Amino acid sequence: MPVPPLGHVPAQTPVAVVFGGPSAEHDVSIVSGTAIAEALSGSGYPVELWYIELDGAWWRLPDGHRREGRPQAVYDQPASLGAEGPLGAAEALDLLADRDVPPLAFIALHGPFGEDGTVQALCEAAGLVYTGSGVTASAIGMDKAVFKRLARGLGLPVADWLEVRASRWATDHEAVLAQLDAFATAGGDARLMVKPARLGSSLGMTLAHGAGERSAALAEAFRFDDLVLAERYLAGARDLEVAVIGNEPGALEVYGPGEIMSGREFYDYQAKYTPGLSESSLTAEVTADERARLLDLARATYAALGCEGFARVDFLLAERQLIVSEINTIPGFTPISLFPALPASAGYDFAAVCSRVVDLALAREASRIRHRPTTADLPR
Repeated sequence: MPVPPLGHVPAQTPVAVVFGGPSAEHDVSIVSGTAIAEALSGSGYPVELWYIELDGAWWRLPDGHRREGRPQAVYDQPASLGAEGPLGAAEALDLLADRDVPPLAFIALHGPFGEDGTVQALCEAAGLVYTGSGVTASAIGMDKAVFKRLARGLGLPVADWLEVRASRWATDHEAVLAQLDAFATAGGDARLMVKPARLGSSLGMTLAHGAGERSAALAEAFRFDDLVLAERYLAGARDLEVAVIGNEPGALEVYGPGEIMSGREFYDYQAKYTPGLSESSLTAEVTADERARLLDLARATYAALGCEGFARVDFLLAERQLIVSEINTIPGFTPISLFPALPASAGYDFAAVCSRVVDLALAREASRIRHRPTTADLPR
């Protein structure tokens, strides 16, 4: 695909925003994807919207489509919106890749399939340039168990945890509960955060206050994944977020920390996406040393995974204890999401963040082309 140089005229870069998807974060993705498309279109990019249903079918929405306040459920019937489809993933990607100037795929999918390296691998196979991290970083960032193992191995501070597989839970409830009880007792607090290993938006996540609530918490998490994490609870912890933008580890832009003040016991799905239920601040009240530590840890976490384009790194801070909670390689672009708002301190507005993400995807592709071997490079 021809790659426009950095500093290109936006109209030279067609963009296909891919949103929806077969995950429990489908509805959040609808909000993010349509907002991104509207912002890029307003900045002069030729934009088209590709919606993926929960069953994985792809649809192309009419040119110029805007959400205009429609509830997410309207997209359950894409034909009613004038969309063309349904298409399989391979057919849709081939249609995009076979054009004289294929569009760049702006991946606005949250959760499994969109954020775990799957659609990134499909784009790689089709030869499409796409936004955000590559296959490996996406897969690690989505899998909280693998992420925590890697982070701890590199000396990054993470909460202690246990992993529980559905197969073990199904055959030996008592042994699992006994292990969780011993784990909680050793930590000095009966409360455990129980969550699916490979999902975002706090879906399937429960704060189990004691032994009597752990079975139900595990059952809820296993609705979404066959691997579940039980983490030590950090009492009184503040939820802090740092936005990271960039490709090269030595030239990353970091913004924040912002802070979320949840309107519920913890920052669950309702607290995240119900307007007015939680409050947020783009400038968390932390000391200069804490801010420096947060930004350094965000850079280190992003670089350790090999992330590219953009991500949000989440932290918990309780008194002097700071831990890396997780990394989100495709954070929300909703009206109440902190990621696109945090770079405002550097003069970015929402549309400028979206444009910067596009530029970074093009820059990565240009670098790949420069370093792609030719027949002359192959040993004979």
